[in-house]
Amino acid sequence: MSKTLFERIIEGEIPADVVYRDDVMIAFRDIKPQAPTHLLLVPRKPIVRLSEMEEADRSVLGHILAKSKIIAELAGIKESGYRLIINNGKDAGEEVPHLHVHMLGGRRLTWPPG
Repeated sequence: MSKTLFERIIEGEIPADVVYRDDVMIAFRDIKPQAPTHLLLVPRKPIVRLSEMEEADRSVLGHILAKSKIIAELAGIKESGYRLIINNGKDAGEEVPHLHVHMLGGRRLTWPPG
């Protein structure tokens, strides 16, 4: 199976505007932002999607959610607020088959989303 776009970014094959990285995850700016601040929080481990996550992957997602506070602070949106989104499947808007969390902020976000 070929590498996903995110695996290639994680491995440094494709450049990205990285905001945060550690041994579990990487966070970088989306190239098609849907808000003034639009980051992708991506686990280094290739998990296809939320619905295919295994019990052992629980700590990975927990780590990403726990680090979102630090990432929001680095991005300058911690105080004003931000939204975290996980798309699961084509109908939800999933484009890359590698679990990731969208972090949106920098403007007032409406509800319900599109």
